[in-house]
Amino acid sequence: MRWSVGIEAQSDRVLSREEVVELADAVAACDGIATGIGTSRYGAQLIVEAASREAAIEQATREFAAAVAIAGLPTGPVVRAEAISEDEDAAL
Repeated sequence: MRWSVGIEAQSDRVLSREEVVELADAVAACDGIATGIGTSRYGAQLIVEAASREAAIEQATREFAAAVAIAGLPTGPVVRAEAISEDEDAAL
């Protein structure tokens, strides 16, 4: 099943446009989009295949961490992680 997973992390500083663009490039492989320009929180919305909500969040968190490293962003604690399946989204 396909899941849309939103993840947000706390940074120790305000992120620039260029940094968030680097994150956007890094999450593009997961059909992802990035957020956080001009804030101390950065995040991404990723699409993953998983059997359950928990598995989707775990997989997306790994993909997000890899993208953060590729983008060269400061690592920070994840402050939000939520997932919605295609079926749930269609029912809304």
